[in-house]
Amino acid sequence: MDTNTIITYLACIIFLFIFGRIFILPIKTIFRLIGNSILGGILILGINWVGQLLNFHIGINLVTSIFVGILGIPGTILLIVLKLLVG
Repeated sequence: MDTNTIITYLACIIFLFIFGRIFILPIKTIFRLIGNSILGGILILGINWVGQLLNFHIGINLVTSIFVGILGIPGTILLIVLKLLVG
């Protein structure tokens, strides 16, 4: 192998490493957001199921799901407080 081939291989490996570092972190964040949104939707569904007895309902839509996905359980508590305040 000549020097140019070795330099090309090293440059490609470094490029792949940098490319991977740039795009792995946002993908992890997106997957965490999706996972939290699903768990938040399930939590809101459970609250609605229990809330049927007390005539309490929180709508499950894209906004509430993303809100709970970003904030987690404190977001769910905040939605409950907002629902109780607004009526």
